[in-house]
Amino acid sequence: MKILFMGTPEFAVPSLKKLLENAHEICGVFTKPDKPQGRKMIITPPPVKVYAAENGLKVFQPEKLKSEETFEIVKKLNPEIIVVVAYGKILPKNIIDFPKYGCVNVHGSLLPKYRGAAPIQWSIINGDTITGITTMYMNEGLDTGDILLQDKVFIGENENSEELKARLSVVGANLLLETLRKIENNDITPTAQNDDEASLSPPLDKITGDIDWQMSAQDIHNLVRGSNPWPIAHTTLRGKLFKIYKSKIGGFKLCNTPGKIININPLVVSCGGNTCLELLEVQIAGKKRMSAADFARGYRLSEQTILGK
Repeated sequence: MKILFMGTPEFAVPSLKKLLENAHEICGVFTKPDKPQGRKMIITPPPVKVYAAENGLKVFQPEKLKSEETFEIVKKLNPEIIVVVAYGKILPKNIIDFPKYGCVNVHGSLLPKYRGAAPIQWSIINGDTITGITTMYMNEGLDTGDILLQDKVFIGENENSEELKARLSVVGANLLLETLRKIENNDITPTAQNDDEASLSPPLDKITGDIDWQMSAQDIHNLVRGSNPWPIAHTTLRGKLFKIYKSKIGGFKLCNTPGKIININPLVVSCGGNTCLELLEVQIAGKKRMSAADFARGYRLSEQTILGK
């Protein structure tokens, strides 16, 4: 099939790679503009652009999709179908309606659950044990189009969002290939979503990572996993920002003071509901990320220290 591919982050690269490996014609690649990243704010191209350029594909980075100039590009490329994988921009109706076979999106959840920008992170934060990939026809709504195919994936009890996203990107690439084959063979029946079962997954912000130690250890563990690699679950320690990158449910003595350190080696914190959480990787403001064991040895913690104060 003659495909216009739209995608931006690393999550989208396996899908583009799979299309090339299976002899689909990629007439062009749309991706978001380069942007500054890191502390030095170095202008950096998105992963999809890098991969596309390495494989000799035409790359376009329009600032606006609703412009006549962008639509002229689409018309000139004349794709049979548009494939969208984590592009990060909303497609206008004239682009959605243009291709012969429509626009197909690869979404990181089992729709209609977790429509929106951060389905993988919220599935972990909310403590789900199963998620998956949905391929769907796009319309003008927010992930509201008809479902084509779905594939379920189990979430590991200690898996973070970056790790799950990497696994789902491969599942999504394979499901996309199957979806396109069925569309081309007229062997697929779209299914309307049940809006009554829908939920949203808005973008995460820094506040999302705030730890409330009154929450159970399991809920905090889920927050640690779901907010890694961004915004990173955090609290305060002696007035300084204290980030927690990795944790596990602690099987130690219980304590009724949420946020209180109840063991130094290993580093264990009391949580709500008489539960406790073992910290594995942490970072205090002004220092490098390190193991909790190394941090505890160098920071002179005591079993009376309370986090969040």
